[in-house]
Amino acid sequence: MRLEYFIAKRLITTKNYKSSISAPIIKIAIAAIAIGIIMMIVSVATGVGLQQKIRQKIAAFNGHIIISNYDDNQSEVSVEPISIHQPFYPKFKNIDGISHVQATASKAGIIRTENAFEGIVFKGVGKDFKWTDLKEYIVEGRIPNLNAALNNEIIISKYLADRLQLKLGDKFNTFFMKEEGNKLPNVRRFEIVGIYNSGFQEFDASYIIGDIRHIQRINKWSKDEVGEFEVFIDDFSKIKEKGEQIYTEIPPTYNSVTIQEKYYNIFEWLKLFDFNIVVILIVMVVVATINMVVALLVLILERTQMIGILKAVGADNWIIRKIFLYNALYLIIRGLLWGNGIGISLLLIQKYFGIIKLNPENYYVTEAPVVIEVLPILLLNLGTILICLLVLLIPSYIITKISPVKAIRFD
Repeated sequence: MRLEYFIAKRLITTKNYKSSISAPIIKIAIAAIAIGIIMMIVSVATGVGLQQKIRQKIAAFNGHIIISNYDDNQSEVSVEPISIHQPFYPKFKNIDGISHVQATASKAGIIRTENAFEGIVFKGVGKDFKWTDLKEYIVEGRIPNLNAALNNEIIISKYLADRLQLKLGDKFNTFFMKEEGNKLPNVRRFEIVGIYNSGFQEFDASYIIGDIRHIQRINKWSKDEVGEFEVFIDDFSKIKEKGEQIYTEIPPTYNSVTIQEKYYNIFEWLKLFDFNIVVILIVMVVVATINMVVALLVLILERTQMIGILKAVGADNWIIRKIFLYNALYLIIRGLLWGNGIGISLLLIQKYFGIIKLNPENYYVTEAPVVIEVLPILLLNLGTILICLLVLLIPSYIITKISPVKAIRFD
C-alpha cells in the first residue's frame, strides 16, 4: 500500500477527523457535490426527455420526412393527388436507414353537433399507417379498423371531444366543402371508436384520423391516388442527411420536407434546452468545485503540523499533496453517491408517477418527460471528478510553501 494512500485512509477513518473544526465545512462540500450532480442529472434527463418526446409526437402525426407535390400549398390539406406507384413506395431501396413509408391524405372540414361546431382536419390513413407511436396517446377505445371495407370509424382528440361534448361511441356529421364554392358540401357521418390525448395542442385542436378512402371519394381520386407520403427514419440525428438523400431520389415534380423544416420554430425552441443544460452543468460544477477548494484549504490548515512532520522525515511535496487529493477524492465520491442516489430516485418517481405536470400549451406535453441513460450519467460523474481534482491541484500547491520548522511549531 502506498504511503500517501495509507495516511489518507487513516485521516478519513479517524474519529478526531469527524469531530474536527473542518467537519461542518466538509459536510457542506459533500452536500454541494450531491446537489450539483442531482441538478446535472435532472437537467440532462428532463431536457433530453422533453426534446425526444416532442420529436416523437411530431413524427407520430407527420413522419420524419414528408414527400408531396412541388407546389405552393402551405396548408395541411392535400390538394393535388400523387400516384402510389412510386419507386420509393412502399419501401426506399436506394437509401439505408429508412424504416417505414406510409401514404396519407388530409382534408379540411367542419364538425357540427347539436350544441357546437369545430373546424378540423381529417387525416386519412390506410393499412400501411404506423400506429405504434399514436397508440401511446389513446386514452379510450381503440384504433379504427382499416383492414375491413370502408367504414366510418375515427379517432378524435380529447380536446375536440370535450369542446364538442362528444364521447366514445357517439356519431356526428362532418361537412367537407367542395372546390366549387356554389355546390353543397359533402357530408360524412363518423363514429368515435377511440379518443387520443397527445398533449400537443397544435394537433389535438385539429386532427381526427380515419380511413383515407373517404378523402379519395370526396376528392374523386382513384384508389391509387393519395395526398402525400410520410417517411420514418431509424436515427433522428441523421434527419437532415436523409432528407437531402430523399430529395435527390424522388422525381423532380415532388418535394421533400423534414419536420425540422416544417416545424422550424418548435425545433429552434428545443435547441434552447441544449444551451440551458450547458449553463446548468457549468454553474453546478463551478459551485461544487469552489466548495471543494474551501474544504481542501481547511483540511490543509488543520493538518499543518502533520505536513511539517512528514516533510521533516523526508516526504516530498507531491506525496503530501496526494494525501490531501485522496482525501478530497473520497469527499467527492461520497457526495456523488448521495447525489446519484437521490437524483436517479427523483427521475424514477417522475417517470413512473408523473408528479410534475406541465402546461401543454407552452411545453407540448402534459407532464415532464425524463430519459434515464447510463452513459450520460457516468460521463457527468467522471467529468465532475476530473474537473474537481484538476482544480484542486492549485490550492494543494500551498503545501509546497509550508516550512517544516514553522509547521511543527504551528498551533
